[in-house]
Amino acid sequence: MHETTFEVGTPDGTMPIYEARPDGGGPRRGVVVVQEAFGVNDHIQSVTRRFAAAGYHAMAPHIFHRAGGGTAPYDDFEKVLPLFEGLTDDGILDDIDATVGAMANHGITAERVATVGFCFGGRVTFLVAVRRKLGAAVGFYGGGIVTARFPQFPPLSGEVPAMRTPWLGLFGDLDPSIPVDDVERLRAELGAAPVGHDVVRYAAAGHGFHCDERPEYEPDAATDAWTRTLEWLERHLAG
Repeated sequence: MHETTFEVGTPDGTMPIYEARPDGGGPRRGVVVVQEAFGVNDHIQSVTRRFAAAGYHAMAPHIFHRAGGGTAPYDDFEKVLPLFEGLTDDGILDDIDATVGAMANHGITAERVATVGFCFGGRVTFLVAVRRKLGAAVGFYGGGIVTARFPQFPPLSGEVPAMRTPWLGLFGDLDPSIPVDDVERLRAELGAAPVGHDVVRYAAAGHGFHCDERPEYEPDAATDAWTRTLEWLERHLAG
């Protein structure tokens, strides 16, 4: 496996991207791994490598570059908020576009690229799905899709009729930040989507259930969600 960090240009300056890809011939498909609210930390890099081990060219953009980059610990949310300085949905899309452009430099076109995101990144995958046309998208416990959590990030479920990318949402019923009622409302609203979609709930899981570095880790849900993610990508990515 080949790992590196390189930089790309965005309208708001240079952005690092952590990259992992299999050895040998270049993969025909790519995954943009979208960070949690804690940045491109060890866990996100590990997930990026897992996608590479599964045969994908994987890239994790450092979306907090506007605030100087960096990460925050899982147990200190006060250190998270400064990382969001200067960030908007339009800026997020610029960062995803730049990463998809980096994929294109390796011959991987947009219909062969998926976004997979966690926490903050789960919402990002929904944002990308309604405003960009890629091959697939998967969101793990993405908050703020139905009910806004931060003023600069409005709810997105009203954009479902314009959805352009097939989207899979994975949620834990014990997640206090994403009520089950919101998840079921989202499921209902996705009925108006013109592309493929699915919502999966895990009764015994809370927020962060996929991250084995957090106390909320729930191995059964994490294993099932990872399997569903790979199946979703296999089903929808071209090539």
